[in-house]
Amino acid sequence: MEAMSPKNYSAASSPFSSPNIGALLKIKVLTWSQETGFPVSISVRVKDKIFNLHKFPLTSKSGYFKKRLNDTSEIELPETFPGGPETFEMIALFVYGSSTLIDPFNVAALRCAAEFLEMTEEYCSGNLCERFDLYLNQVVLQSWDDTLIALQRCQMLLPWSEDLLIVSRCIESLAFMACMEILDPERRRDTPVVTLEELASQDWSCEIMKDVVSQDLWMKDLIALPFDFFKRVIGSLRRQGMKEKYVSPIIVFYANKWVLSKKTLQFWESSCEQINGKASVILQGIIDLLPTGDKARKVIPVGFYFALLSRSLEFGLRTDNKVRLQDQITSLLHFAQVEDFLLPESGTVSMSSSMELATMESIISAYVVSNSSINHTPEASNYRVAELWDAYLSNVAADQDMGPTRFMELIERVPQSYRQNHYPLYRAINNFLKTHPDVSQDDKGAVCKYLDCQRLSQEACIEAVQNELMPLRLIVQALFVQQLNTHKAFKECSDSFRYAHCGDLSGSLSSSRCPYSASQNLGESPYTDGPEPLSFLLQKDIVMQNFKFPTTEYKSTSFRVQNLEQELMSLKRSLQLQNIVTKSEPNLIKTQKMKPCGLETRSLSKRRNPIGLATSCISSVNFASQRKYASRLLKIFRRITLFGNRKLKRKPGTPSQLS
Repeated sequence: MEAMSPKNYSAASSPFSSPNIGALLKIKVLTWSQETGFPVSISVRVKDKIFNLHKFPLTSKSGYFKKRLNDTSEIELPETFPGGPETFEMIALFVYGSSTLIDPFNVAALRCAAEFLEMTEEYCSGNLCERFDLYLNQVVLQSWDDTLIALQRCQMLLPWSEDLLIVSRCIESLAFMACMEILDPERRRDTPVVTLEELASQDWSCEIMKDVVSQDLWMKDLIALPFDFFKRVIGSLRRQGMKEKYVSPIIVFYANKWVLSKKTLQFWESSCEQINGKASVILQGIIDLLPTGDKARKVIPVGFYFALLSRSLEFGLRTDNKVRLQDQITSLLHFAQVEDFLLPESGTVSMSSSMELATMESIISAYVVSNSSINHTPEASNYRVAELWDAYLSNVAADQDMGPTRFMELIERVPQSYRQNHYPLYRAINNFLKTHPDVSQDDKGAVCKYLDCQRLSQEACIEAVQNELMPLRLIVQALFVQQLNTHKAFKECSDSFRYAHCGDLSGSLSSSRCPYSASQNLGESPYTDGPEPLSFLLQKDIVMQNFKFPTTEYKSTSFRVQNLEQELMSLKRSLQLQNIVTKSEPNLIKTQKMKPCGLETRSLSKRRNPIGLATSCISSVNFASQRKYASRLLKIFRRITLFGNRKLKRKPGTPSQLS
């Protein structure tokens, strides 16, 4: 992307030019001397090269030489002479009457040099300025490849190429031909032009972008331009009416190549260039080129904005640019993937105090605030954002420096009403407890208070019950939720079998045993208004298939309950021994031995804590009242175990037992 120095211009000169320009010039000068009888009379110095020429051919075609060769025979061109010695050599060859070899590689330099030397129609008809303009307009600007070549050469000829409108003419020509490529009036394209609509729901990947851009070579040519030229091409495309869904991919591909690609950054590092300065300028310009609002939502993946934001944090971009990217991400957050979210480089900084996590907190908070003020926001998008945030917390929880208080602050960034499914939150909390095994029981309870077992699936409840990292309170809640779900499943299955039994024997059963047999036939359901034979049979098959599932769950759950009961018994014995040794509560011990489980206590426990209220079963274990809570827990677990055993003893195939 750097401008090529004049010293290296000869190495990058036209591959079509003759390598013997110097020899041809010497032959022309010698021939002219022989024909006219005049020897060379002036000396022209261009940088480190000297040309011995005749005065008359130069002054007859160049106003520059005509003004300066009146009183001197030696002249030195300035360092800023366009094209250097190689270009002047070709100009001198034309002066002596030779047909100059013009091609897209040298036409811009020749046109700038001719303007510098004032080789206009004022001094000679058919002079170089007019001749080179004609070649530019009729040959170069009619071809995509030739225009690209000429535009790239213009970078080394600034500001002459800009003042002569060579750059502008090339840019407008490229934009026009790109629009024609999109419109394809001659139907030459076999595949449609690349857009980013199909990539909006995928993870952002630089490699995928490289594969996509390779499908359209004209896009690949545009993203190879220097950024100053590229942004002017984008402006010309929009002025000429190209749709945004075709313009935005070009910007995305350019950013992917020059800002997001690790290979480009490594190349700049190896060439000892200032990466942050160069990339920051390009990144700033790309942010200015990107569309905003509804246009951006339809054509640019949100993962691209996350990638730009990550680079902005790395390069230390201005705050207003970062805020602009964050606002755009906020409006598209429900389309993101968890892989798009910002994470610091591993091992560089603590995640809990990283700039990436603070930025993500700001984005989530902005999303919640914006949706709280908009009533028509779909709930599905809120559910999606909550799942993304909880999945992101699973990665954040792996930080060793993440404390319980800080982790709870992150959980509270998303309101509980946004969380329809609590399993992603359960995974995040589980990862946190795995990474922090020394966390206290009080902190465990505080972290797990955000989990609602009623919003966990049955598989997740079983996993929570069998997870030794979870606090006792959460396990009890999961047990009760599982018990209620199992009871509901048994009841639905029993009702289904009862209806099927009544439907099959409707002609032989009395109305007292089958109240619907007199009024309903085989194809009618007592729970619906009209006959639905096929749908009801399908529903009955589903219930029959799901009937065995709760019994399998109860086997694993019962094992966990027994382990918990043993742990509580052990706790009770140790507490009794402690009380005997300290003799701090002799009356309480005596009362407990005389009345281990009275009827009054049992009824009081039922009134205070009914079976259906899982969240109020147990609070944090306090050593001042541990005996009372242990007794209550034992009663609860025994009831759950007896309930499960009774369910397991039933035979699924007997409708009468189920009913």
